[in-house]
Amino acid sequence: MSEVLSRDEALKLLHKVGCSQQVIEHADTVSRIALEIAAKCRLNGVTVNRDLIEAGALLHDIGRSKTHGIQHAVVGAQVARERGLPESLVRIIENHIGAGITREETAKLGLPLKDYLQTSPEEMIVAYADKITKGRHMISFEEAVKDFASSLGSTHPAIERFRKLHKEISRMMGSEP
Repeated sequence: MSEVLSRDEALKLLHKVGCSQQVIEHADTVSRIALEIAAKCRLNGVTVNRDLIEAGALLHDIGRSKTHGIQHAVVGAQVARERGLPESLVRIIENHIGAGITREETAKLGLPLKDYLQTSPEEMIVAYADKITKGRHMISFEEAVKDFASSLGSTHPAIERFRKLHKEISRMMGSEP
């Protein structure tokens, strides 16, 4: 399969692989927020692939059909590859965890040794939208930082990566962080 899935196809796939209704509702909220960010980016002259963002946001947690641990991103990427989804979509699924995870951090987390850092605007938008979504609700950047700090510790390098991601998303949207 070379083209990106439609919204309906992505939702059907989430059901087919066994994602819970709670995961699907979260993904739907992330999709809505990511599309709002994408629209602001486009108005600011930043080229982004809206269809890829929508599909990536809907499928970012597809690995939660099998695990709710940090490995859900790797598992989700595997599920997507097995279904022949485009690599650009697979990368969104695989790299949405944290605010990106470096190769050095992966060993401690039990992940395959590689960088899980967002590189494309679409990857950044989906990862950011996921971080400012708690369940089915959007939260502020500041609240998301507090959540990171409470779960990872206030000096964890992911917090600085999240701040940089926030700054980049704000720049792409044409707003000040």
